[in-house]
Amino acid sequence: MRVTLVRTGIVVLLALVFPFLGGLAIAYGEWSGNSDRRYQLYGSSGQAPSAQEHGAAIVQVYAARAARWRGIFGVHTWIAYKKAGATQYVRTEVIGWGARYKESVVVTRNGVPDQYWYGYEPELLADIRGQQAENAIARIESLIEEYPFRDHYRIWPGPNSNTYTAHLIRQVEELVVDLPATAIGKDYADRVGFAAAPSNTGYQFLAHGLFGVKLALEEGLEINILGATYGLDLNPLALKLPCIGRLGF
Repeated sequence: MRVTLVRTGIVVLLALVFPFLGGLAIAYGEWSGNSDRRYQLYGSSGQAPSAQEHGAAIVQVYAARAARWRGIFGVHTWIAYKKAGATQYVRTEVIGWGARYKESVVVTRNGVPDQYWYGYEPELLADIRGQQAENAIARIESLIEEYPFRDHYRIWPGPNSNTYTAHLIRQVEELVVDLPATAIGKDYADRVGFAAAPSNTGYQFLAHGLFGVKLALEEGLEINILGATYGLDLNPLALKLPCIGRLGF
């Protein structure tokens, strides 16, 4: 019996360690390969409609590799929106600098919605418009001040920028978003218990961001172990692995 348990433990350990190391190697290769242009790309990546030319309300969710060495492991996420008739976008996100000065880490201000983040092109995760977007904006603006970790930031296991984005989209029914497996902190909670998945298409078990299990139509099956996400998405079929995110077939 003991031998069986030991063998099972070794198999499980290898099943977790090898994908993590493989993903880490691939992510590091991409990160180091971009080092020469990391600070050369800035401004709009051309994915957001012009605020001046589009009168309808718009809400978009983005993810881009995190700054400096953090980009090897994960992404930074944010939400951008503009109300109907507005000529500028508003970005709301968490940036950890404020915590150093005992200020709020939530930053909400006018800005470029699809801006390169430390040279990385952001990935558009969601895009809603019109009345649906108007409803989402009203809800988002009411939730910003309610974020429970406004004065607290921790890269791992959270709360961080991805914790904030997950907090917002979980409570905005118009936003059905599958946050990347590389969005470390999206499953953080200061408690142990159950909650709706960020996409609101299923449920998850949370344990302080160090362990979790999620089953949802949008996210598929995800297991969080020490902040690293392993999973299987059936629509479309893909593996979810630490450091590299989706690996499609």
